[in-house]
Amino acid sequence: MTIARAQEILKHQFGFDSFRMNQEQAIESVLQRKDCVVLMPTGGGKSLCYQIPALMADGLTLVISPLIALMKDQVDALKNNGIEAAFLNSTQTAQTQVEVFRAVRSGKLKLLYVAPERLLQSGDQFIDFLKSIKISLFAIDEAHCVSSWGHDFRPEYRQLAMLKAEFPDIPVIALTATADKLVRRDIVERLGIQNAEVFVSSFNRPNITYNVETKRNSYARLIKYLEKRKDDSGIIYCLSRNSTTNLAEDLRDAGFNALPYHAGLDKETREKNQQLFLNDEAKIIVATIAFGMGIDKSNVRFVVHMDLPKNIESYYQETGRAGRDGLQSDALLFFSWADVIKLKGFAEVEGNQTQSGIMLKKLNTMGEFGDLKTCRRKFLLKYFSEEMNVDCGNCDNCN
Repeated sequence: MTIARAQEILKHQFGFDSFRMNQEQAIESVLQRKDCVVLMPTGGGKSLCYQIPALMADGLTLVISPLIALMKDQVDALKNNGIEAAFLNSTQTAQTQVEVFRAVRSGKLKLLYVAPERLLQSGDQFIDFLKSIKISLFAIDEAHCVSSWGHDFRPEYRQLAMLKAEFPDIPVIALTATADKLVRRDIVERLGIQNAEVFVSSFNRPNITYNVETKRNSYARLIKYLEKRKDDSGIIYCLSRNSTTNLAEDLRDAGFNALPYHAGLDKETREKNQQLFLNDEAKIIVATIAFGMGIDKSNVRFVVHMDLPKNIESYYQETGRAGRDGLQSDALLFFSWADVIKLKGFAEVEGNQTQSGIMLKKLNTMGEFGDLKTCRRKFLLKYFSEEMNVDCGNCDNCN
């Protein structure tokens, strides 16, 4: 299985002319049946690192993803490219699930997406099922969820170590967009892939300008900001569902084409609003953090945070939804220390002091970023253990 074949698939199935940083090396590693960890910024093309090998290998690639909402989008995108893929999750009827199992048994499917809970349900039943078929690769998406040092720890991810124990000869690829050195080390240990090759792409997004303004009169400041960007697509993040709905309404009254998106809206409305935004029929989506995971829209020109994110990882991931086409884009945060105090309540993890301590530390670092007087990009990169020797010249403090 050669890298030339991988390049053919990249072009003909996915429509890209060349690999991005580390994609080729990660694919090569998987084709050599080695374990690997891939750290790539949001929009860096992580999925291709397992989707391309899945099409080249004999057998099924099992993708473990914590985001049920994302599975359907990812599977639909693969099917649109003529690739046999399916997902199994709690939203499906028993009949649909039976059909998926049938498709897996027939050897028709190349990729199957499941939530981590699926592996643990009904004793060893699912594991036994996996042993009865040919598996070529385990892909663990959002791998930072395995680490209690991470910003999104999920206890069920800890059970994934059994994959290496039960299937020692099948390669594991663990993928994430946000992991500092501590979390990277944890991923390798917790998943039992001590000999994994680790591929780290740069966290620098040079085309994004980072700006922070005081939260005082933030609505008036926002209107002024949007007036200059009438033709641009953007995402505005709010902390609560209520403020999301209210802000979208206020913006529409002010003449902006804005729609809300949050988990409290019915599925139909969410999907419709998301589609209108993706098709450029709605210019602005006002959302809680429920929006954006796996959203593939390259021409988002700005991301605004009306409230403080809980940690640098979330901020980096959310602002990283801007400028995926490489063109100049903008990230604006409205900051006040009052937000840090307000969020301290959310940082408490019930019955887990260690976890609470980690979350509080991350929140305080986010506060430092908001109050920073030096280069913001340097601060962000340093957080992810990446050195930058000069000021960026592309943030409010440098300008």
